[in-house]
Amino acid sequence: MNIAIPSDNKQMQSIIDKVRNGERLTLEDGVFLYQSDDLLTIGQLANEVNLRKNGKKVYFIENMSLYFTNVCEAHCAFCNFRKDEGAPGAYTLSGQEMIEYVEQHFHPGVREFHIVGGHNPHVPFQYYVDSLKALNERFPEVTLKAYTAAEIDFFSRISGLSYKEVLEELMKVGLKSLTGGGAEILSDHYRKKMRVDKADVSQYLEVHRTAHNLGLRTHTTMLYGSIESHEDRIRHMMQIRELQDETNGFQVFIPLSMQPINPKAGIRRRNSAFEDLKTIAISRLMLDNIQHIKAYFINIGTQLTQVALTMGASDAHGTIVKEKISHAAGALTPEGITREDLLWLIKGAGRIPVERDTFYNEIKVYE
Repeated sequence: MNIAIPSDNKQMQSIIDKVRNGERLTLEDGVFLYQSDDLLTIGQLANEVNLRKNGKKVYFIENMSLYFTNVCEAHCAFCNFRKDEGAPGAYTLSGQEMIEYVEQHFHPGVREFHIVGGHNPHVPFQYYVDSLKALNERFPEVTLKAYTAAEIDFFSRISGLSYKEVLEELMKVGLKSLTGGGAEILSDHYRKKMRVDKADVSQYLEVHRTAHNLGLRTHTTMLYGSIESHEDRIRHMMQIRELQDETNGFQVFIPLSMQPINPKAGIRRRNSAFEDLKTIAISRLMLDNIQHIKAYFINIGTQLTQVALTMGASDAHGTIVKEKISHAAGALTPEGITREDLLWLIKGAGRIPVERDTFYNEIKVYE
């Protein structure tokens, strides 16, 4: 049953009617929502859509974030994780070294390894294959969700293999899904200005298209809050939506709130709570063909994540253990969270926590 959402604005009322009638929102609709200060109406409408898609269930996973190397050939303006080879703090772990790290933090409930890292040109593609192989052999029960589309493009360049061949080699050693990173903002102008010297817009989309055609279900992201316009953000969502129409391979869309390089940066250097919540809600309204929108507590904090669960988000991410990339860029949030805290957070929003696997199969429902 739809809740009455009062609006004396004709364009907002038109959007409400479109959403309730199952009509797809346009670029103009999305930009209008960003320019509106009526967060409550936008949030209520997104909540309505989410309840229709997912009921009151909010999903999470017991996972660990792993980073084999922080050496990277790219120099993206927003990244403070990357290092040059030989620089202080630079590292490249062997499979055995990563296994030793995992064993220090592992517990039997962990279902997924979330693996990303730098584009290290000083090791061959086989290094990245062997990294996954070592983990898969030691922890065969844990799903490998590894590498971004930008990393797959990088592997293709250093190996001379096609995207399909790169993915097939990784799938042979246990790859089951791709992470969503590397999207940033899907705009060539943005990528040039922000020195995103890695996979371009068409390459990012083509990697995911190839993965989907091989049967991999993947994640996708949007890193917002720097130089992009509201129109850039909506065009980003629409490109993801178009590929989803074609392949139906995206499981979740993850809006990532840009973090300042300096952890001591003041609030004026960070996205506002208003902007974060609005972006999650608008993502839910624009991306009508993607099942889940994630509220990423690493970037927006646990309390705002809880509010986001009433404004369109149906995924609270996972336990992580120790996140490094956003924290290298200045995130002030926890590096990980316990299962108990996640349950408390979800229940506190009046929602039903559901532990899932990588593919959103339900493991346990906490009524």
